[in-house]
Amino acid sequence: MSQPPNSSQEGQEDGREPRLRPRPISRPAVDPAAAATFGRPRGVAGSFDTLSAGRGTSEQAPAVSAPPAPESLAEAFSRPPGADDVVLQRPHGDHTGDGRRDPDGEEPLWGSDTDPWRDPGAGAVLSTPAVTAPDDEGEDTDKPRGAQLSLPEVLFGRRVKPVALALLAVIALGIGAAGGLVGWAVGTTGDELRGELNVAEAEAAKERPAGSIAGIAQRVAPAVVSIEVTSGQNGGVGSGVVIDSDGYVLTNHHVISQAVGSDGSDISAVFTDGTRVKAQVVGTDPKTDLAVIKVNVSDPVVIEVGKSSDLAPGDGVVAVGSPFGLENTVTEGIVSAVDRPVTAPGENGDPNVTYDAIQTDAAINPGNSGGALVDSRGALVGINSMIRTVGEGEGGSIGLGFAIPVDQAMRIADSLIRDGEVKHADIGVNAASVSANTSEGAQVQNVRGQGPAARAGIREGDVITKVGERQVRNAAELTVAVREHEVGDTVPVRLVRDGRALTVDVTLGSD
Repeated sequence: MSQPPNSSQEGQEDGREPRLRPRPISRPAVDPAAAATFGRPRGVAGSFDTLSAGRGTSEQAPAVSAPPAPESLAEAFSRPPGADDVVLQRPHGDHTGDGRRDPDGEEPLWGSDTDPWRDPGAGAVLSTPAVTAPDDEGEDTDKPRGAQLSLPEVLFGRRVKPVALALLAVIALGIGAAGGLVGWAVGTTGDELRGELNVAEAEAAKERPAGSIAGIAQRVAPAVVSIEVTSGQNGGVGSGVVIDSDGYVLTNHHVISQAVGSDGSDISAVFTDGTRVKAQVVGTDPKTDLAVIKVNVSDPVVIEVGKSSDLAPGDGVVAVGSPFGLENTVTEGIVSAVDRPVTAPGENGDPNVTYDAIQTDAAINPGNSGGALVDSRGALVGINSMIRTVGEGEGGSIGLGFAIPVDQAMRIADSLIRDGEVKHADIGVNAASVSANTSEGAQVQNVRGQGPAARAGIREGDVITKVGERQVRNAAELTVAVREHEVGDTVPVRLVRDGRALTVDVTLGSD
């Protein structure tokens, strides 16, 4: 049995080096991401450079055909007409000086005489646009247009099918019938269009915030009355505030002064709902311009009483009254000052009116007297009493109104209701301001009899500058400073005599 020849031996016998058998091929797995990045393009199975195989030999590799160039680029960069066989570049084997001849004897186009790209002195030549613009902007010249048909051609030219004409007629009749029905419906419902107007009305005051002026006025106005006084052929009008459920009304003395002690006088109180009732005088205090009257009504609205001592300049206030007889008038402002001593001459022989006032810029006019001055909560803080005007008899508000503090007014009203009169503390002197519009003190003009000042040793000509803890700047402030105390109180009084400051103790009497 023959054995296969030994390959190594055979190689040696032939005179060649011994050959080893090929090792098994080891092909590790290829990462898909790396293959997508570095692998052959799709459709390429061999070498990338298919033209390099025949380089340097007469054998040429098959060329890879490129896709056709765009028409615009082909028109711009192709050979000019009639130059299909002209060589555009220097012949491959030409290494002579200028090399302008093709081996076939043809003149190339790249010469300086015929090729402007190789002649620096040649002029620029622009070719025609690659794409021709349409004649009319926005109009497609390539789209054919159909012929327009006239009405006779449509109806009688047999250019449109009879079925289409019938369908158009049916549509036209349907549109006409629908229009007729709409007109008939509008005509038959003409009476309903002229019916009654129903408007949805919004309820008032729903959006008013808490503490608004309107809310304050709505609560306060029922407790403020308009007071009408008639005495013979004379009459007057003012305001008042209901302070007690028994019908007691607090007002100014000068509002009802015509009816005090006069026969045939009549006082009427008019409420916000129009109720008019007779009123009787309970008591008056001309020195502070306060009075109390009473009306016979059942369950009247009573105003809430606040504290005037809590007021400060800048606090908001509202005045409610009947200026010039205009009932339920509401004005709004601020507290301009507190503890403002004011004085005014009395009416009908009454003594001067002096009190510590609340000054406000809320509009107060004749007829507001006796009305309410309330704070931002609607609580009574003052009784409107006096205004400062620009001239004698001109009247009208200029933003300087004065109200009697409610703390003082309620104390006097309680005394009038209980006793029918009021007693004020008195120092027993007649004084005047040192000089007009100054704050140097109150100078004693005379000392009355054996009054409190005389017993304390106060002399004529002394200048009083302080009573108790209150500074005295003028004669009006001396009066209100003394009335802050009760009858029988002993208070220290500072004064200046012959340039020296003295302090004496005075036991106050009654006026």
